[in-house]
Amino acid sequence: MSLFTPQDALVATMVTTSAADARMSSNELLSIDTMVRALPAFLGYDADRLAWVTRTVLDMLSEEDGLDAIIGMVREALPREFNETAYALACDVAASDGSVRLTELRWLEMLRHELGVGRLAAAAIERGARARHVRIPETVEEAAE
Repeated sequence: MSLFTPQDALVATMVTTSAADARMSSNELLSIDTMVRALPAFLGYDADRLAWVTRTVLDMLSEEDGLDAIIGMVREALPREFNETAYALACDVAASDGSVRLTELRWLEMLRHELGVGRLAAAAIERGARARHVRIPETVEEAAE
């Protein structure tokens, strides 16, 4: 029996994405909270579990094989038809602060591989995340960059 529910597994992938670069930005945390409160996959989810899953993931990440343990728990708890959903949510968290760091990219690649998300599906999911989180430049100088 898995420690995580399917919804916990989705949260775990988002929290791990946020923590992958050793800093959890306020944009990432807000994105996670917003998705948990708004998306149909979380209908009926006890939002109080968010803090428990976050602590559990952070504790696991402090262990030597923490990423492997998280992946194992996610794979055990998550029905296969939600693998692309988990990857999409993780991509949204990674894109939410405006830049995706190398450590986040490595985690996303590992997640994609372990969940069996195909390359074409992953590319579409990643492009959608970029499109949803693009920022309009505030000044002419920013637009030129």
